[in-house]
Amino acid sequence: MLFKQVYQYIVGKIERNEWLAEEKLPSIRLLADELGVHRLTVFKAYQLLKENGKVLVKEKSGYYIRAAHQMSDALDPVQEAAPPTSLGELKNNLSEIQAVPVAYQFSQALIDPNLLPNLFLSEYVKKVFDIYPKLMGSYSSVQGDIELRELLCRYIADKHKVQLSVNEIMITSGATQAIDLIARLYIRPLDTILVERPTYSGALDAFRIHGARLISVDISSDGYDLERVEALMKQHRPRFFYMNPTFHNPTGYTVPSAQRKQLVELAERYRCLLVEDDAFHEMYFDQPPPSPLFTYDTEGWVVYIRSFSKYVAPGLRICAIICRQPVMGPLVTVKSLSDNGTPLVNQKIFLHYFQSERMQQHLKKLRIALQVRCDIMEAELRERTNWEWVRPRGGLNLWMKLPDAFPVDAFLQACFQQSISFVPGTICDPLQQMKPWIRLNYSFINEDQLREGIRKLTDISRQFKA
Repeated sequence: MLFKQVYQYIVGKIERNEWLAEEKLPSIRLLADELGVHRLTVFKAYQLLKENGKVLVKEKSGYYIRAAHQMSDALDPVQEAAPPTSLGELKNNLSEIQAVPVAYQFSQALIDPNLLPNLFLSEYVKKVFDIYPKLMGSYSSVQGDIELRELLCRYIADKHKVQLSVNEIMITSGATQAIDLIARLYIRPLDTILVERPTYSGALDAFRIHGARLISVDISSDGYDLERVEALMKQHRPRFFYMNPTFHNPTGYTVPSAQRKQLVELAERYRCLLVEDDAFHEMYFDQPPPSPLFTYDTEGWVVYIRSFSKYVAPGLRICAIICRQPVMGPLVTVKSLSDNGTPLVNQKIFLHYFQSERMQQHLKKLRIALQVRCDIMEAELRERTNWEWVRPRGGLNLWMKLPDAFPVDAFLQACFQQSISFVPGTICDPLQQMKPWIRLNYSFINEDQLREGIRKLTDISRQFKA
């Protein structure tokens, strides 16, 4: 029930010392307006707080938080876990689109398997089992294989000139798991978090399932409006700001270095964790991207999610969460309750390929191939449409603006009928209002299919009037 979510939201504030003992709670009217709920919902939550001894009522004054020694020891009925759907509909919009079998796949942010080092990897699989003959009989540690963490520690420290220890790295089964672990740790029902508009739809769905209130921050080719970011941090005191500042998904934008440093300063000032999702860092065209926000962090306010296997072997699902110890400790505990460790075989295969000379040769060729495919998609779209987009400097996506009244939902269904898929902008928008936008991935199908698929897609678009 909604009033129990409001109750848990208030308890979370108290337990985190955001609302202190003997402090007066907001009036019923003010909290109802802030949370966007009915006043009766807040009233019922306040009454439950009173019944459980967490607040006391002063006549004609309001509700006040009890001191810890005054709290009731009575069993709190709200602590019993509720089904996830009580926090919102259990849904993964992007997964549902990608599950539709199509010949022209423009919805997958993956790389064409023909561009991946499949033959070389098969050699490393045999090598790994020769080195570790008992590998299949072992678990990884919860935090991840120590050899792999040592390698990634050296790699990140050398590449980005940052102080880092092996205990500040945890290996996860892909970025999706990393996002989910952070959500589990930091989000209680009705907690406020900041998210970009637009952003990765899988993260939005994960945050909604945990009951988060999403406050949007627009991202453009110039980055963010930092005055607005500061105002939102000051007003809402969000638990964290989830961001994808490098070859952003879905727009392809890259936030400039100067803003990265300022964002970390704002995070320290307003005690707002920055969750930096960096899935495409190595997939640039001409110039490498700026250093991650994590490199500017000296006080532990950045959690850096760095994906690695997408450009080697997506099936290995190798990702790293990089953060300072006050955050890492609880995250390891949460992961131990999730899977007790990412598969060790995957980690060892990735370890031995990642440190090879072939890996660097592969990356150079891959960047050229991705740039060529981006060029092909842009050329076809430029010739056949008047759609608008900003050319990315890397990544896997084009973010397209169609005419304002274009019926994107009907267009998607028509494309499905012709074995074509793409991502509608509404699922990437926390406000679900970006109706004329779509995301097209140029990385998953080969060059001939890319040309043919875009021609088919644009032909279908002519059936609809904006």
